[in-house]
Amino acid sequence: MKHDSSTMSWNHLGSEWFELAHTADSRMCFIMPYMLEKLGDVQGMKILDLGCGEGGYSRELAKKNANLVAIDCSEACIDYSIEQSKLNGLEIQHFLRNSNDLYGIDDCTFDIVLCSMMLMDCEDFEGTIREVVRVLKPSGKLFASVLHPCFGGNHSEGIGRQGEGINRQVVVKNYFSPTQWEAPLHRGKTSVIWRHRTLEDYVKVFVQNGLTITDLNEPRPTEEQAKISTPIAWLQKIPLYLFWELSVD
Repeated sequence: MKHDSSTMSWNHLGSEWFELAHTADSRMCFIMPYMLEKLGDVQGMKILDLGCGEGGYSRELAKKNANLVAIDCSEACIDYSIEQSKLNGLEIQHFLRNSNDLYGIDDCTFDIVLCSMMLMDCEDFEGTIREVVRVLKPSGKLFASVLHPCFGGNHSEGIGRQGEGINRQVVVKNYFSPTQWEAPLHRGKTSVIWRHRTLEDYVKVFVQNGLTITDLNEPRPTEEQAKISTPIAWLQKIPLYLFWELSVD
């Protein structure tokens, strides 16, 4: 596997990520349900869960009778996902790979590639998209979610936060910089590499590699979702996440 700053950053996070992933209201009650709804009926489809993390999406999609391949650059994540898939009696193929080097995966293999909250973390974003396009079928689609480039930072000199609770504000001091820094995840202890890419950065790489944007969403929680927690309710005012749907030209 190719190693770079992305693989090194996430490899040492380990079990801390599993706890954060399973207890984050925004992920469990907003991001995942929204993405699964967008994916729709996946029965019989060949799906690559790229940057699968602890494997939550792979398990949910396998339960819907999709054929899943789960890939991550973290050995701890892959081991955990394998363990959980076995406990749930699910057949999911797993590979330890950097997203920019999907060796052993044939061209034109997948109906869908899913990249949930991972493209902003890749050191080699363009290499990752090249590989995504390579392994998609001619009629295939990429579904991706990222931190919103306009509102999703956590750096005091770039895009940051001010205040607390429902009245928290996004403060943009510099949209273009910094592009990389280290800090813990929300409620986390271990620092990981954060990256900021502009909307232009994303769109140019998509277009230059033969992808067409077919849908773009800045989802807002329902009233029922907003009752779950203040962080989710806050998303009714600020779109912290951006969801892309793209097809191969």
